[in-house]
Amino acid sequence: MRIDLHTHSTASDGTDTPAELVRNAAAAGLDVIALTDHDTTRGHAQAIAALSGLDLTLVTGAELSCRVDGVGLHMLAYLFDPEEPELSRERELVRDDRIPRAQGMVAKLRDLGVPIAWEQVARIAGDGSVGRPHVAEALVELGVVSSVSDAFVPDWLADGGRAYVGKHELDPFDAIRLVKAAGGVTVFAHPLAVKRGRVVPESVIAELAAAGLDGVEVDHTDHDAPTRARLRALADDLGLLVTGSSDYHGSRKSVRLGACVTDPEIYGEITRRATGAFPVPGAGGGLRP
Repeated sequence: MRIDLHTHSTASDGTDTPAELVRNAAAAGLDVIALTDHDTTRGHAQAIAALSGLDLTLVTGAELSCRVDGVGLHMLAYLFDPEEPELSRERELVRDDRIPRAQGMVAKLRDLGVPIAWEQVARIAGDGSVGRPHVAEALVELGVVSSVSDAFVPDWLADGGRAYVGKHELDPFDAIRLVKAAGGVTVFAHPLAVKRGRVVPESVIAELAAAGLDGVEVDHTDHDAPTRARLRALADDLGLLVTGSSDYHGSRKSVRLGACVTDPEIYGEITRRATGAFPVPGAGGGLRP
């Protein structure tokens, strides 16, 4: 049983449409996939429609942009009610800030001598929620950097970098409260991925656990073996669920679907805790919780 609980589509910064993502997940031999686009649920309907005839179950979700003590972090939210008004309003505030933020990064890059244009970034983003990965891809197209990950450094788009621009982000404690009020389950995404920039100390993870955090994403390609062992021990001490996921973005990153997976018992516990929505099995059968 193979369960991947963190993927992205063109509804945010992935390169597969939601329908393509679902079909690719089935072809990769996955039994369960979670669609967790950044701050949006816009891809859910298309993904659900594409399940027809597939032996695949879809977990609806989102990856919420958060910040605490000046450090950015991502909160995976699963199986919440997408119509719950307060959480929906906060997601809209984050999404609405994405365009002026990206335009600000383009302006900073132009000041640094990079011949980037907003029209180029908008073309790359398409119908997705524009973000740093789209600006990074523009830098790759221009030959400024060789890969998207190479753009996430202090010289360019990393937190606090020369072309970085902040955006509206949730307080993670508020995110936990809002997701729980919407019947959902929260998992801290790649919490110790130091290659991405600053991470929160373990004391903050403990505070989040005390505030109702359900789990931490341990098995992730940005966590090496010692980091995974450290996080597992911390999760055990704090009573947190341990998940594993690919954080798949299609061709924008080299990570493949199912690169890391979640234990079926953990998946079952996530579905038991959720009351806002339920996994959607494909017409071919799918894996029911």
